[in-house]
Amino acid sequence: MPEPLDAALTEVRALLLDPALTRAVAAGRRRGRRPTVVRAELRPVTLKAGPRLQIATSDGARPYTRNVAPGPEASAAVDELLAEPFGNWHVETADATLQLRVTKSGEAQVHRAATTRPAATPSGNDRAKEYLLDPGDEIFAEIGGSAAKRRQVDAFLRALAATLPDDLSGPLRVVDLGCGNAYLTFAAYRYLTSRGLDVELVGVDVREDQRQRNTELAQRLGWADKVSFVAGTIADAAVDPSPDLVLALHACDTATDEALARAVRWDARWVLAAPCCHHDLAKQLRAQPAPGPYELLTRQGILRERFADVLTDALRAGLLRVHGYRAEVVEFVDSQHTPRNLLIRARRTGSDPTDTQRAEYRELVDQWRVTPRLETLLSSERTPVA
Repeated sequence: MPEPLDAALTEVRALLLDPALTRAVAAGRRRGRRPTVVRAELRPVTLKAGPRLQIATSDGARPYTRNVAPGPEASAAVDELLAEPFGNWHVETADATLQLRVTKSGEAQVHRAATTRPAATPSGNDRAKEYLLDPGDEIFAEIGGSAAKRRQVDAFLRALAATLPDDLSGPLRVVDLGCGNAYLTFAAYRYLTSRGLDVELVGVDVREDQRQRNTELAQRLGWADKVSFVAGTIADAAVDPSPDLVLALHACDTATDEALARAVRWDARWVLAAPCCHHDLAKQLRAQPAPGPYELLTRQGILRERFADVLTDALRAGLLRVHGYRAEVVEFVDSQHTPRNLLIRARRTGSDPTDTQRAEYRELVDQWRVTPRLETLLSSERTPVA
């Protein structure tokens, strides 16, 4: 349920100044307002001068880092950040996690979770970290419990928790398109059922051997009546009835577009897609000169590839908005662990797109003279983007 924003920000402030703080990130913007920085990250550090609160901000062009002393200096710096119109806060301490999203009406959607201590004391950066799924859970004996895998599972579950409403109840049908060896599929089922939800989950992968392997694992875990797998392509695999939640994690290149298109056709309520291997638009950009004055963006191969990644996901999010979804592109896993670290998170609103949403999508496509695969997939069954 929405909460008063002032009260939620007061709670965030207390956590940011808590000695048990481990990490906090502020990003996004509120409706009609824009922060002076695009992102802020806070974490405690220990310097020769003693403990400090490190604040790293970016204006979109360059990073800026400062270390402030506990007490009045840290309080002033935190108050300065809280005054910025960020749309999202994610705060982790040794005891709690708080995720705050500011709604269009200016209220706060807040998700809170208590710390789950690891069964064994890990080393390095994992020490004293909390997890939404206990690392001692039996599922990790089956899917693997390395520190890297725990980080990815936890990052995914946090994104999932931030997507679904806190008061969600009733049956929930989930489809994971391109599930591979399904370790995130099983983690999603474990987490969602721990919230008291009645979940039915179907995993789709093109390989029959993966279907057999994952089916056997579901049987070993005792979940075969609720977790099933089918072999088939993302576009054509038999899935019935339609799902409420669609997952597509690291589907390669246009397979992500196929997953998003199918989610839209299903009118899925929520979509989480972690794109991978953006080749389609990169190929189109190579085939023609860039519009002026942007030649420098695509002249060098590595810059062209990276720009194609950004352009692809920006257009995917734009198309989802045109088709009745609220769409965000957020960080999935910290970039130090993988360069493929973006997540498209969408929620169906059912609202008609605004003229501005249609226009900004069409202008970007026309300027770069590209044809996104997702647009092609949707154009035969949906109203074309004017």
